[in-house]
Amino acid sequence: MTDVDVAQNMSDPAGSSGLKPSPEGEGWVRGNQNKEESLFNPPHPNLLPEGEGAYAVSSTSPNPALTRIPEVGSAPIGSAEEKHLAELWESAPGWRGWLSTIDHKTIGMRYLVTAFIFLLMGGAEALIMRLQLARPDQTLLTPEQYNQLFTMHGITMIFLYSLPVLSGFSNYLWPLMLGSRDMAFPRLNAFSYWVFLFAGIFLYTSFPLGEAPNAGWFNYVPFAGPEYNTGPNIDVYALGMVLLGISTTVGAINFIVTLFRMRAPGMSIGRVPILIWGTLTAAVANVFAVPSVSLAFFLLWLDRQTDTHFFDMLNGGKPLLWQHLFWMFGHPWVYVVVLPAMGIVSDALPTFCRRPLVGYSAVALSTMATMLLGFGVWIHHMFATGLPPLALSFFGATSMVISIPSAVAVFAWIATIWLGRPVFNTPFLFFAGFVILFMIGGFSGVMVAAVPLDLQLNETYFIVAHLHYVLLGINVFPVVGGIYYWFPKFFGRMMDETLGKWSFWVMFIGFNLGFFPMHVLGLLGMPRRIYTYAPHMGWSTVNMVTSIGAFIFAAGILIFIVNILVSLKRGALASSNPWDAPTLEWAVQSPPPVYNFAVIPFIASRHPLWEDRLDENAGRSSLDQGYLLMEGRETIGTTPLDAIPDVILKMPEDSYTPFFLGLFGALVFVGLLLHSREFTVLMALACSLSLMVWLWPRKALVQRVPDIKYNKGVAHG
Repeated sequence: MTDVDVAQNMSDPAGSSGLKPSPEGEGWVRGNQNKEESLFNPPHPNLLPEGEGAYAVSSTSPNPALTRIPEVGSAPIGSAEEKHLAELWESAPGWRGWLSTIDHKTIGMRYLVTAFIFLLMGGAEALIMRLQLARPDQTLLTPEQYNQLFTMHGITMIFLYSLPVLSGFSNYLWPLMLGSRDMAFPRLNAFSYWVFLFAGIFLYTSFPLGEAPNAGWFNYVPFAGPEYNTGPNIDVYALGMVLLGISTTVGAINFIVTLFRMRAPGMSIGRVPILIWGTLTAAVANVFAVPSVSLAFFLLWLDRQTDTHFFDMLNGGKPLLWQHLFWMFGHPWVYVVVLPAMGIVSDALPTFCRRPLVGYSAVALSTMATMLLGFGVWIHHMFATGLPPLALSFFGATSMVISIPSAVAVFAWIATIWLGRPVFNTPFLFFAGFVILFMIGGFSGVMVAAVPLDLQLNETYFIVAHLHYVLLGINVFPVVGGIYYWFPKFFGRMMDETLGKWSFWVMFIGFNLGFFPMHVLGLLGMPRRIYTYAPHMGWSTVNMVTSIGAFIFAAGILIFIVNILVSLKRGALASSNPWDAPTLEWAVQSPPPVYNFAVIPFIASRHPLWEDRLDENAGRSSLDQGYLLMEGRETIGTTPLDAIPDVILKMPEDSYTPFFLGLFGALVFVGLLLHSREFTVLMALACSLSLMVWLWPRKALVQRVPDIKYNKGVAHG
């Protein structure tokens, strides 16, 4: 084969087989066949192996030793090919595999379990606060204890639970939904989790010592500054958030590259599930939003430790700068923890309605529009700060306009239920309950988008109610419903339906009993962030009802946890597709094998498992026959938009370096907190050594420049 042939096949994957993508997108057609004669016979491009992250094949004269035509075939379970794949992708047993694994499914499950542990911790903090506020003049907590408790409750629920639990879903499901064998950067994926875990531990280590963050999760200056908060409390928060931002940012980059490079052949950008759109939008937002809050916390740490004056008004600083930097991150973050949850509903709800989602394209576009507008509404958190009326008018209008793309998704869900044949299983109940909570939270959001009303309700419990409907109700109900839905795929067993329905109704009643009355408290004038109140204020009854509702909601969570534990041991065995769902993750056995797909499938539609009943296209997906990639850990790389295969991606083996880099990185922040220069420098050197080991070129990943022998007398210029 000549170099010209390779170049032709790289740019035209159909060149070697006479196949080309059908213009209608129904699969692959041979020559000039029309739509009726289309077939999904996979192309046979010449693909060049690439190492992890080395997307740089541009030479028109590649080494022939690196050129190969991937074999097309099948690998049934139990066959020699399938057993060989399992050996290639299996992690080491015991503690070695536990520390070194980079399997996206293991990492995703760790995210889910760790996030739920933080949810329980944050919930326990909330219940203690509700005991304090259930009656007037309670003395269960001192003011300082209450400040630390409600600050850690906010940090835990917003930063350590809401996004990480969605990252768990996406880490586990993305490669399965996209038809890949792993994420784009598996080691970076493991590193992201370890940093998240160490950041959570870092933030909580000060709690038992009575030195936890105490200025609220929003951490407003000057109260959080060195003048009024002299202990280590705020330093823990500032350094912990910078550390957590590293995890969030690298994870976001991994998601973005995975979508645009790791889809199965034929899965064009218009065929990916809505969960993919939601997580992609959140990932892109994180890349731009997280640096803002990381910068804010870093500047605050400098103010506290090096006598700078970024937020010190007496020395030329601007306290309002903190609010701008924080809410430029804070409001996009609301959609970061909501849009992937909406994606869960958009993908799972149609399964129980026995029909595709109504308005797929509109929902995908509205997802992106919501996040785009989300970057232009942060000022509505600052309406009471004395900003110019023009700014208030602009951001107030934008805060109302953003409800339009959100409403598109709501109407799509309602239309899907209305036009379908709903099956009232437990997941459906959670998704339907989510739609109700979403509308309640949306209505109260539009109310406080009006500047005059916001000036009255700002800093009252009305805002607390809205916040919990948006961040807790709109997140927890899709997450719990998603776990009921994907539990058979995760563990190969079904969850108990009776316990599931009990958990839904107890959670739904408890949530609304606990948080809806907070709207009334706000209208009655109860301020936020007070640790007690006088008996004659008229808030006693509503606070008691709210506290009772919080404990009922906690009982629903407890029933859900019991259901998980019982189902893990005694749940009915699940088939590969127990819900008769349409998406690709249900095409593999339950639980999925370590390699995900024995052959890389070829996708011809948005619903590969419903193609026969929907008959949307003439082409059909090929799930049992596809590319056989067995020369080490390999998967297919495809073009960003049309998913045309163009490269073989060499994936790395398991590695300890993500764990040690995350550990040493966290210890750098411990050194900064303890003001120990020697320890900080030592840990920074350990980080550098870990990075060197990580980045050291490996032949197995084709990261070393191959020896290319040129013919004598041939000019190369």
